[in-house]
Amino acid sequence: MEPSLTEKPEAVNGHHPNFNDTPNGQINTNYSSAYTISSGANLVTTSGISEEDEETERGNWQGRLDFLLSCIGFAVGLGNVWRFPYLCYRNGGGAFLIPYVVFLAFAGLPLFFMELALGQYASLGPTAVWKMSPIFKGLGYGMIIISALVCIYYNVIIAYALFYLFASFTSELPWTRCGNEWNTELCVDTFGNDSQLNLTAGRKTPSAEYWDRRVLDVSSGIDNIGSVRWELALTLLLAWVIVFLCLIKGIKSSGKVVYFTATFPYVMLIILMFRGATLPGSLEGVKFYIIPDFKRLGDARVWGDAAVQIFYSLGPAWGGLITMSSYNKFKNNCYRDAIIVSVVNCGTSVFAGFVIFSVIGFMAHYTGVPVGNVTDSGPGLAFVAYPEGLAKMPGAPFWSICFFFMLLTLGLDSQFVLLETIISAMVDEFPKVLTPIKMWVTLAACIVMYLLGLPIVTQGGIYIFTLIDWYSAGQSIMIIGLCEALCISYVYGQTRFLSDIQTMLGFRPNWYWRICWYFLTPSVIVGIIIFTSIQHTPVKYQDVAYPWWAEMMGWMMAAVSVLMIPLWAVIKIIQFHRKYEIHDFVHLMRLVSSPTEDWGPAMKRHRMEDPSITEPIQQDVVKLHFNFENASINPSLNASMTTMSSVQLESNF
Repeated sequence: MEPSLTEKPEAVNGHHPNFNDTPNGQINTNYSSAYTISSGANLVTTSGISEEDEETERGNWQGRLDFLLSCIGFAVGLGNVWRFPYLCYRNGGGAFLIPYVVFLAFAGLPLFFMELALGQYASLGPTAVWKMSPIFKGLGYGMIIISALVCIYYNVIIAYALFYLFASFTSELPWTRCGNEWNTELCVDTFGNDSQLNLTAGRKTPSAEYWDRRVLDVSSGIDNIGSVRWELALTLLLAWVIVFLCLIKGIKSSGKVVYFTATFPYVMLIILMFRGATLPGSLEGVKFYIIPDFKRLGDARVWGDAAVQIFYSLGPAWGGLITMSSYNKFKNNCYRDAIIVSVVNCGTSVFAGFVIFSVIGFMAHYTGVPVGNVTDSGPGLAFVAYPEGLAKMPGAPFWSICFFFMLLTLGLDSQFVLLETIISAMVDEFPKVLTPIKMWVTLAACIVMYLLGLPIVTQGGIYIFTLIDWYSAGQSIMIIGLCEALCISYVYGQTRFLSDIQTMLGFRPNWYWRICWYFLTPSVIVGIIIFTSIQHTPVKYQDVAYPWWAEMMGWMMAAVSVLMIPLWAVIKIIQFHRKYEIHDFVHLMRLVSSPTEDWGPAMKRHRMEDPSITEPIQQDVVKLHFNFENASINPSLNASMTTMSSVQLESNF
């Protein structure tokens, strides 16, 4: 709850600065005696805390690369490996890079930088950061709900990777041949120099039957959940134990883990690329991937797929970027970081395509079928098509271990950020209570998430997995991203936001960023929402359709995060009405849309650098409201107040 106008705030962003009593609730611009200026450029306290040790209560990244690698690990995930290459070949090969780069420049990158700057400026997570405009607090809760839903099923993917990783420690991969206890008469044994793959009459490869019958033991549909697959339940438990141990000290521990988990996938990608390049038929797979078909650029679906992919790939509107940047030091160059991460993410997607399609080309050559009949996307690529190719390589177990360990590290990076987003949001909302016990909050969250994930590792769990993946972060994430962009550009004000960035970085972003934030990025997001609505199809897994009640559950998952926006808007309006007793609706809306008294940088010396902080906007609006009420008694005072209010509101809004 925001502090009242007549009281001195107990805390600024949960960091408890020392505010001196001053007239009209303004902040004293004189530094307290606890601060002295050293002979160097940094401001140093008597306790020895320098500019480099900014936040002792909430914490900062301990190394310069901690944040950058965490961002790269979050942005570069499983989608770069199993979705982008598939979209690229389906939408004109190399020609797909044109719309991809266009949407990166005008939608992905502007939103990415916007969220990094927002979190870094306020040092707050995705729920508390909306002190900038309390009526939009529901955006933060919407982000948390989406992150929680994805967090539940995303760790199941890591559990699958662990299952395959353990199964790879053998002399011959178990999905190499038919004839195992899980195989049926429909299995086609493709292992052999002269084998030809014939998938007519419902025939399946050994890797497909291993996935369906050994790993999942899949049931007939979502209405037949079946029993828990205890091997998957154990690997899921192990996945959550790994996540908890890596986050046991928050960013201080995860910031060090990412030095390995964010870089190791690149080592594996390079190794797998060189191995794939030496395989017969690999060149045909690469050609299939990159040869451009510029005629496809006239297809609206190609542009739509590029827009959706760049939106999901960089991860804006999930809350993770705000969370990670909130642990930055105030003067960190988030502008540079945004550009680096975006370029690395895009480059990784393209590079991963070469790795994937070199093996897909080898598999097509080996089995004598067209490349287009071999490739797949999503789990089908990671756990069926690619393992089938790995099984035919010399030294297959070694390459399988490398591949699934790479998937494990790719998934863990994203999972760290998703869970830390949820934890930080809770701690920021109740800092006095939860900060001392953050480790136990993390443990409790891991236990709850594990229990919620158990239905996904049942025999019918893959149907639940697909349902959550289909609906949880679809149109809802784009609606939240649109509202976020509109709030910052139009409600909080682009001029004020640019001033905040200048306070941090020492310069104002140029015209490119202003045009994107003000017009281009919101327009692109609206276009994506329209496109995905037109292209929407009912959820299905393979050829199994879902019943109507499952569709309704999916739409409920999509709606609950979006409904947080109007719900919290109403809650905040009621709270502010009761707190300030303002009956004029226009003034009330201006108040609830304006930054709170404790909005701004966490550290007092940084607040002093921003002139807009010294006279809180909400105080202006409330004082103006009471001045109008008093002016109604005196007509001459009323005229003068009208003139003054127009000038004051123009400067604030």
